[in-house]
Order: sequence, then C-alpha cells, then structure tokens
Amino acid sequence: MEKSGASDIVIVSGNSHPELAELIANRLGVKNGGCTVYHKTNRETMVEIGDSVRGKDLYIIQTGTKDVNNNIMELLIMAYACKTSSAKNIIGVIPYLPYSKQCKMRKRGCIVSKLLAKMMCKSGLTHIITMDLHQKEIQGFFDCPVDNLRASPFLLQYIQESIPDYRNSVIVAKNPGSAKKATSYAERLRVGIAVIHGEQRESESDMNDGRNSPPSVLLSSRTMEVGVGVPSHPAKEKPPINVVGDVSGHIAIMVDDMVDDVQSFVAAAELLKERGAYRIYVLATHGLLSSDAPKLIEESDIDEVVVTNTIPHEIQKSQCSKIKTVDISILMAEAIRRIHNKESMSYLFRNVTTED
Repeated sequence: MEKSGASDIVIVSGNSHPELAELIANRLGVKNGGCTVYHKTNRETMVEIGDSVRGKDLYIIQTGTKDVNNNIMELLIMAYACKTSSAKNIIGVIPYLPYSKQCKMRKRGCIVSKLLAKMMCKSGLTHIITMDLHQKEIQGFFDCPVDNLRASPFLLQYIQESIPDYRNSVIVAKNPGSAKKATSYAERLRVGIAVIHGEQRESESDMNDGRNSPPSVLLSSRTMEVGVGVPSHPAKEKPPINVVGDVSGHIAIMVDDMVDDVQSFVAAAELLKERGAYRIYVLATHGLLSSDAPKLIEESDIDEVVVTNTIPHEIQKSQCSKIKTVDISILMAEAIRRIHNKESMSYLFRNVTTED
C-alpha cells in the first residue's frame, strides 16, 4: 500500500502458505514484513517480529493446511506478539478457516469452530478476512467483524473461459444439502440443474450422534419407563442413489465449498457417467485433497478438479494431472486495500447471494 501513500500497513505471514502471502504482498505493492516463525527442538512455536509495529495495521496471512494445529498456534502467537507490541489493528487473513467443519454439536463433543473464534479474538485479532466458510453462521461465533469473501466469480469465470461448450452443461449438487449453491451457479450460467439423492455411505459421526443413549439395558431397571407418551421418530430410509434431473449428453459440473475426502465425488461421478454425462468437472473453493485423494481422482471418471489457491496443494498436483488451480490472491489483496483505506466492501459482494 505504499503506492497509495499508506505506509502504516504491514503484511506478515506464517508457514502455512508463503506463496499466497507473496502474491498478495506483490499485488499490494508492499514487501512481506520482517516476521520469523519457527519451531524449537521441543516443537514449541517461536515468533520474532523484526520491525516496529507500534501504531500500525498488521495483516497476518495464515490459512489452514494438513498441519492444522501448528497453523493455528502460529496465528495465535503472531497475533498476540503484535498485540503486545502495540499494533493499532491486527487483521487475520485466513483464506481457509480451520475446523470450520466442526460447527455443529456431535455426540458429547463441542462446537470447535466457536472455541477457535474465541481464541482468535482473545489473542488480539480485531478483524477476520476469510473465504467461503463451511457454514455462513460461523461468522456469529466471532466477537470481531468477519468478511466472508466468495470464490464463486472466479470459478464461474473458469467455467466460461476454460470449459468448451459450457452452455451444454448441467450443474450438479452431489447431495440435497448443496442444492442451493448449485442453483445459484446454474442461474448465473443459465443452464440446468441436477441433484443426486439417495443412499450414500455416511460417516461414522453422522450415524452415531449420541441420541441412542442411555442404553435400553439401563432403562429396564428403572421404576418409571423413560419416554412414556413421547412418540418415537420413524427411522430414515433413503431410496437407492439416483440423479434427479437429466444429465444425459451434457457436461456435469459438481460444485461444493471444499474437496477433502473425494470418495463421495468419485461415487457421484460414476453415477453421472452411467446416466450419460460425457464430461465431469468438480469445482470447489478449498482443495484439502487429504490422504490418497489425488490417486482416487486420477483413477476416477472425473475429468477435472478445479480448486482455488486458498490451501497449498502443489504436492497433490504433482501426483494428479486432473487438478487445476484458480488464483484468488487479487480478491484478498483488494479486500485488504479496501479495509485499510476504510472503503466499502460491498463492491466485492456485488451480485453475490447468500446461497453462494
């Protein structure tokens, strides 16, 4: 921002995604601040800020990767170091917010994303810039302003520029839960929509959420029968997996907020191929691509997986030729510039709906 005369901006970054931090700093015309983050031999995180940050606006660029717990500790310690060094504002630029999937109560667990939000605010962060939260309501967990940017304009641009004959495509929701997002994409591209519905392998956490306890063995010893007069819920029985909508002779484009465990995408692609789709794309904001995801994608019916660079995935790209990357650093840089110059953020959300 030195170009625009604002010399009190400092960009620092942790070890999670130095390439993205460099891209953002270059677009803003500032150099990455003198902050060193390293681990001691006992695995403790050390942060050293080289330059004075007193009275300055600090932008800490740190995203969630496979090394998620180290990423969080680096961010918290950096923020606290800046706070105790009398920085004016400390803005966390967190393209992918870690633990955002754990935003609902399961079993006797807890809502981890709320805990993380509290920790971030306590450490000194005064503002958060993130992208495509798993659930938009996560913003309510923070005691500071949160700007939840959207990657949909970049992904839509990719469809229009890089998918030949995209007008013959159908946007596919791989489950009814992502139908809203798919509808939003379909309306912008003026194409049809299809929804995959039916029996799919559920994760263990979905199947057993603690509602079956206490066990019936314990109930028999009680004097009063628990649950008298309370109607029992009929068990869900999903129909066999099926595609609602016509994909025959079309390009199928699945959209989601993240690609982590790809088995559900692979199973959906198999079904779409059976139903006559001749090319299959997967578009998502965050490419976690955990464990053997690159291998599964390479061997599947999916033709291309398109993700943004919110998370580093160079290793996965080297293992799978089908993974493509869309650069969103320009959006992050523009958000930082607008916040720093106290300009309205509404331009970045132009034509963006709540369904995106």
